[in-house]
Amino acid sequence: MRHVSQKLQEMFEPTVTALGFELLAVLFIKSQQSSVLRLYIDREGGIGVDHCASVSHQISGILEVESPFDGEYTLEVSSPGVDRPLFKVAHFERFIGQRAKVWLAQKVEGRVKVAGKIQKTENNNIYIMDDEDHVYCMSIDNIDKAKLVPVY
Repeated sequence: MRHVSQKLQEMFEPTVTALGFELLAVLFIKSQQSSVLRLYIDREGGIGVDHCASVSHQISGILEVESPFDGEYTLEVSSPGVDRPLFKVAHFERFIGQRAKVWLAQKVEGRVKVAGKIQKTENNNIYIMDDEDHVYCMSIDNIDKAKLVPVY
């Protein structure tokens, strides 16, 4: 699925950028009943409903012309929200010092889930320190899902 999402990211990025937004990620969640194509967008100052509607309108036009999927699906355009998903090394880098939860494809030091403060990024590696001050090093390619942990 990463390959499909990457192709979609490349297809949509010029349009989203031209509208003044950053395309954080594109996810296609396939289901027998109701597939979802989800785009996460961001910009300095945040994202509002009108911004999502504008991007949705433009992406719908691309999808009508390109028809990249068979079957029905729902298009969702969203801000990253307070529990912001992290997809790229640059996303982790931007939030160094903040707490994150990371789910891994393969175990790192016996764990498939790591939670703690983002310490640093180096090459394609992310370093997270847990509450016991142990630092885990994980490759961005081994991360299935990651998100910030909101502080209230």
